[in-house]
Amino acid sequence: MTDPGPVRERPPLTLLGVGAGLAVAIAAGVTVTATRDGGTSADPAVTASQHATVTGASIPVGFAGRETDLFGRPVDVPANPAGVALEQISSLPTRQGLPDWLTAAPAPAEGEGVWQKLFGGPVVRFSSSDGPARIEGNAALGFAHTPRGAALAAEQIYWRTNANPRDRDLLLRLVEVTSQYLAEYDRLVEAGKVSERIPEKLRPLLFASDAFRIESYADDSAIVRFARKARETVDGQPTWVGMRLAVVWRENDWKLRPVTDEQQVQIESLRSIEGWTRW
Repeated sequence: MTDPGPVRERPPLTLLGVGAGLAVAIAAGVTVTATRDGGTSADPAVTASQHATVTGASIPVGFAGRETDLFGRPVDVPANPAGVALEQISSLPTRQGLPDWLTAAPAPAEGEGVWQKLFGGPVVRFSSSDGPARIEGNAALGFAHTPRGAALAAEQIYWRTNANPRDRDLLLRLVEVTSQYLAEYDRLVEAGKVSERIPEKLRPLLFASDAFRIESYADDSAIVRFARKARETVDGQPTWVGMRLAVVWRENDWKLRPVTDEQQVQIESLRSIEGWTRW
């Protein structure tokens, strides 16, 4: 894995509200005039909301409805805002050296719960092959120790922490933070500089990414690039906005590396995603 070199640690997106999320939206040419109600529709075929008792607390399970995003793609809305983990049943390449180790997409390619709208905002990918295997509180856990698992975890953690910027326990559980980093986080929370949630006007802009690309992968770390479709076209051809995230393998699961510099969350304009792995 290529070492990006020393970086100066600074507050991540979870500390800065939705700065990077807004940057992605602006770069994609998406206007904030869109509303969550626009283009959504109920799907009677989607499982109705149910309830189950877990460790003495009643939590919603299943799916409450289905919506479409700005591009008309279906998105399932889980009854539990934190999402619904899919049963892990599919088998894909699980060790280096096998064909498609770095390029295979998680399974299944489509179906109920593959794309879920979390916390009323971000849309993220779930799989039955590489996780998450379970939802605990606001956290998604149990990602496979594979490139696909790293990609799934990176986006899931990124958007979960951004949708819950004041959830300190979630930050500690899903992000590899230092004591200095945590002290700065606590200082900003105390000063009222950390948002309670993603602003309503940005929620419709947090649609799904189209593809990912493993930039580097090792047993203990990975850097993944993601591409989200833009509303703008160039010469009649579609364009995308790229973003890079880094994760590390800790305690039998992936954790997000804090956003420390422009290299780690780098927004880029893409004319093509040829060679990328489509979700």
